Amino acid sequence: MTRATRSRAKRRLVAAVLPLALLTAGSAQADLDQVRLGVSPWPGVTVKTEIAAQLLDAMGYRTEQKELAVGVILNGLANGQLDAYLGNWYPVQQEMTEPLLDSGRLAHAAANISNANSGLVVPSYVHEAGVDSVADLDRFKDRFDGKIQGIEAGTGINDAILEAIAEDKAGLGDWQLQESSTAAMLAFAGQKIADHEWVTFVGWEPHWMNVNYDLYYLKDADDSGVADIVSTVWTLVPGDLEQQDANLYRFFSQYQVDIADQNDWVYQYSHEERPADEVASEWIRAHYDTVSQWLEGVMAKDGEPAIDAVKAQLDS
Repeated sequence: MTRATRSRAKRRLVAAVLPLALLTAGSAQADLDQVRLGVSPWPGVTVKTEIAAQLLDAMGYRTEQKELAVGVILNGLANGQLDAYLGNWYPVQQEMTEPLLDSGRLAHAAANISNANSGLVVPSYVHEAGVDSVADLDRFKDRFDGKIQGIEAGTGINDAILEAIAEDKAGLGDWQLQESSTAAMLAFAGQKIADHEWVTFVGWEPHWMNVNYDLYYLKDADDSGVADIVSTVWTLVPGDLEQQDANLYRFFSQYQVDIADQNDWVYQYSHEERPADEVASEWIRAHYDTVSQWLEGVMAKDGEPAIDAVKAQLDS
């Protein structure tokens, strides 16, 4: 068992017992010497949170990361048991989040990822052969065997594809969706790409697939709902965090990540199976210019500029 595998197994064990403890814990006022971070079990959120935690630790905060289901995280933030969540995906989580935002119990500190794309993708060589939009798929149906490779059953994108097939949008009425696990879908697509064969499948960013493969995101057609799906990932905090700790809130409001950087983090952590803490510390030391922008005007707990504290901690 690799170090990364052991680390993930440990996190899963902790995650299994945390939701009950979190929901039954009292809603005591948070000690803002400590920052409790909710982490949904997705590679991009894992590394993004680890980078934030290392920066905050260097600034003198004590951080705690809790891997939990999204619903538990939202309740924990609203009830004062968590202090930040870096994976609030819109529009996927919008319906869950909006009532808590409208009531003032939660707030969006920043869009930490903007204009993230998802939908159907093809390899670039397929795009260059004439497949630019969803409407082009049916012209080349035989090349694709009339099949779209999907992810786990019940996910939003799969349901959208099935709806497009049922309603014969963009000529997809006689196509088939092959539902599978994400890992199995990518293994199948990877083999097709290695053999320079035609394939279309569900893609999204940030993800390591965008590092490993040269992909093209198809344009939408006939309002199919299976392409040009643009998402935003928000940093979600308690509604009163800015009043409790303006310095901490300022950091979260400025922690905005380039999609290409997160693609690389996910590739290193999920595809290369490197430990998240190593990926994070290595990236921070190599990108102090970006980190300085995140920490502009932010102070460490001892009153020195946060960037100086980070460099002293990580370069020692």
